[in-house]
Amino acid sequence: MQLRQSSTFASLAVPNFRTYVTGALVSNVGTWVQRVAQDWLVLQLSGGSAMAVGITTALQFVPALVLSPFGGVLADRFDKRRLLMFTQSWMALSALVLGALAVSGVAQTWHVYVFAVVFGMGTALDAPARQAFVSEMVGTERLTNAIGLNSSAFNAARLIGPGVAGLIIAAFGSGWAILSNGVSYLAFLIALMLLNRDELVPAEPLRRAKGQVREGVRYVAARADLLIALGVGFAVGTFGLNFQMTNALMVRNEFHLDAEMYGLLGTVSGAGSLLGALLAARRKSSPGLRFVVSAALVFAVVNVLSGAVPTPLLYGLVLPLVGLSALLSLTATNMYVQMHVDPQVRGRVMALYMTVLMGGTPIGAPLLGLLAEWFGPRAPLIGGGVIQVAVIAGVLALVAVRVQRGRSNGISGLARDSRLGMFAEVPVAAPDPEREC
Repeated sequence: MQLRQSSTFASLAVPNFRTYVTGALVSNVGTWVQRVAQDWLVLQLSGGSAMAVGITTALQFVPALVLSPFGGVLADRFDKRRLLMFTQSWMALSALVLGALAVSGVAQTWHVYVFAVVFGMGTALDAPARQAFVSEMVGTERLTNAIGLNSSAFNAARLIGPGVAGLIIAAFGSGWAILSNGVSYLAFLIALMLLNRDELVPAEPLRRAKGQVREGVRYVAARADLLIALGVGFAVGTFGLNFQMTNALMVRNEFHLDAEMYGLLGTVSGAGSLLGALLAARRKSSPGLRFVVSAALVFAVVNVLSGAVPTPLLYGLVLPLVGLSALLSLTATNMYVQMHVDPQVRGRVMALYMTVLMGGTPIGAPLLGLLAEWFGPRAPLIGGGVIQVAVIAGVLALVAVRVQRGRSNGISGLARDSRLGMFAEVPVAAPDPEREC
C-alpha cells in the first residue's frame, strides 16, 4: 500500500530508502555500542580520568576539521554509494582491530587514542556522502521526511545500543562490545549492495577542477542564513553534543554507578532522541531559521538542568528531555541546510556543516574534560550549556553586523566581500522552499 506523502513514514514507500534505513539501523546500533564501550574502556585504562575521555572524544573528531571539506568534494564528484562502501569498510576494520587489542588484554590508553583518529578519518569522509545520498534515494519532495526518518533510525539505535553495550561489557568486557560494532557494518554494506541503482536520482557529478573546496566556502559565506545555521551547528556540536563523555562522568564519577546503569541511562536518553526524530519526520516543510536558533537555545537550557539535578533518579528523568531537545535542534538545522542549497553544491555544503558540527569537538571535549577535572562531573553540562548560549548569541551578533554593513552600502543581503567578488541577496529569514526547488 502506498504511504501518504504527508505521513510520518512517507519516505519508506521508496524501496531503496527502506533497504538503506534497515542496514543503517543495524550498523548504528553497533556504533552506539562502540561509543559506550570505548569511553568505558578509556575510563578503565586511565583510572577514571575525565581528561582521557575528553582527549579520546576530541581525537575522534579532529579529522573532521581537515578531511570533511574534501569529503564533500568527493561526495559531489564520485558515486556516493561506492564512496560509502569504502568508508564503511574502513570503519569496520578500525573497530575490529581495536576490539581485538582490548580482548587480548594488550590495549593501552594510547591505542584507543590512535584508533580514535583512524576511526574519525573514516567518519569525516563518510558523513558528507551519507547526508547528500539521502536526496538521491527519495528526491526533493520527500527529503524533509527522509532526513527525519534517517535521524529516527540513528536514534532508535541510540535507544538500543547503550543498553546492549552495558550488557556486553558486564558479561564479556569492552573489547567484545567494540568487536560487535565491526561486525555490524556488514548490514549496511549489504544494504548498499542491494540498492537498485536504476531508481537512484544522482546529482550531476562535479567535474575535477581547482578551488572546489573554496567554492563551497564562498557559497556559504555569501549566505547570511547559512552562516547562522552553521554557527548554531558549531555551538551545539562543540559544547552540547558530548553525551558519551558527560554521561560517563556523571554515572561513574558523580553517582558511582556501574556499566549496566551507564548503558541504561544512555538508552533512556535515546528514547527522547527517538521521539524528537519522529516528530521531525512529521514535518511537511523545512523549519524556519528562527526555529533552528530557538531549538538550540532550549537544548542548552535542558543541558544545564541535567547537570544541576541532585540524584540519579532525577538525572534519569531529565535525560529524555536532553535527547528530545538535542534531536529537534539537530534535525532542524540539518533540514534547513539541506533544503536551502543548490544540488550541485549540496555535498560540499553538508561537508562544511559536518565540519562545524563534529570538528568543534576537539575544542569542546578537552575543554569540558578540563572543567570536570577542576570543578567536578557536573561542570561540563552546566558550563557547556552556558557557553553554547554565548556562542549562538555571538554568531547572531556578528552576522547582524555584516548584514547591516551590507544594507548601509545599498545591498539587501550580506555586504560585498572583495575576496568573494560577488553579491548575496539572501535574507536572514528562511527562503521559499518551492523557489529553492
